[in-house]
Amino acid sequence: MAIYSKEEAKQIMEKALSFSTADACEVNLSGSESGNIRYARNTVSTAGHRSNQTLVVQSNFGKKSGTATIDEFDDESLKKVVKRAEELAKLSPENPEFMAPLGPQTYDKSITYKEATAKVSPEYRAEVANSSIEPAAAKDVTAAGFFNDSAGFSAMMNSSGLFAYNQFTDASFTVTMRSNDGTGSGWVTRDYNDISKFDAVEASNVAINKAVMSKEAKAIEPGKYTVILEPAASVGLLGNMAFAFNARTADEGRSFMSKEGGGTKMGEKIVDERVNIWSDPLNPEVPTGTWNGSGQPLKKTSWIENGAVKNLAYSRYWAEKKGVDPVPFPNGFIMQGGDASLEDLIKGTKKGILVTRLWYIRTVDPQTLLYTGLTRDGTFYIENGKIKYPVKNFRFNESPIIMLNNLETLGKQVRIDGNLVPYMKIRDFTFTSLSDAV
Repeated sequence: MAIYSKEEAKQIMEKALSFSTADACEVNLSGSESGNIRYARNTVSTAGHRSNQTLVVQSNFGKKSGTATIDEFDDESLKKVVKRAEELAKLSPENPEFMAPLGPQTYDKSITYKEATAKVSPEYRAEVANSSIEPAAAKDVTAAGFFNDSAGFSAMMNSSGLFAYNQFTDASFTVTMRSNDGTGSGWVTRDYNDISKFDAVEASNVAINKAVMSKEAKAIEPGKYTVILEPAASVGLLGNMAFAFNARTADEGRSFMSKEGGGTKMGEKIVDERVNIWSDPLNPEVPTGTWNGSGQPLKKTSWIENGAVKNLAYSRYWAEKKGVDPVPFPNGFIMQGGDASLEDLIKGTKKGILVTRLWYIRTVDPQTLLYTGLTRDGTFYIENGKIKYPVKNFRFNESPIIMLNNLETLGKQVRIDGNLVPYMKIRDFTFTSLSDAV
């Protein structure tokens, strides 16, 4: 059994802590049950079930730390893993940034667990695959996809009296559709805590239609274009921007959030005033755990408010050094959207390009947050409010900061990779060259 109740987890961890002779000890226990199905060339290739459970012990003597892991929880095994962690701690050098374990904390009750998701069956997974394969074959398209569902828990306990526990469920789906002539490609991804929100037929049809529509793409000149970015196209750039909200790198002059001559951009307007980004572990569309790996409570936090930097993330060490309260990084982010649908954005565009997604994103200049990468799986030219024809993929050079300053219209929010991101229309997006990849 890989999933333990709150009381079962607590008993195991208390037993492990009882064997500790270190100055401080922290125990993390986690487990999950998951199932999956994979298909390619319109045929299921693998299907399986996984059951995992792990206990991690970190022991500290002064500022020396040692960590050991085990997946058996009888008394002798727990004694062994605690002893091993202590032996490693005594051999380790001191960590000058070591922080003592937190004491008892108060956490909100998470909403990440849905019973229906935990009960997904092999028959359900087979139907997900069939919902892609049959309609793809009917459109002369080949499907390759992966569906995974999981249920699990994580728990933490330490010698200072802290105890945290969370249960979760998750379901994720991704599929690539390729036209059988090799010239068209479509793609879609979906992820939910609640499986009842997932529609495999709808998702698969989106990818199939893009594969058919993107056949025999035309080459057009690179340059600056008005673009409509689907959430899968912008989430990577926005996610990379989130790493800049690190107080330490900003204070040390190593990030976009650093000011010339010292200090940070806290409170400064950096993007269009319509941009609001926050995190909220209790948002019903994108719930997350309510504590992090250090045992810190996670609360609703504003990061960009009306275009201005509202908060930077402070680790416990850096917060103590700077004499401020810690601000933990979130597990996901939410960007405020508007009322416009994707169809509305297309209708309102005289000339532009619709981008399904960006991939292979790499840093060009961390100080300006300039990134490069490629479009993929459906890029289309828009004229007079209609998709006119598919275009060959581009390489881009763009900064999410410049992108969010060139914002024209915010569309509806969509869940993508555990985040809520709106469709966006952006002017002057920079495409630097063409790519022959489909």
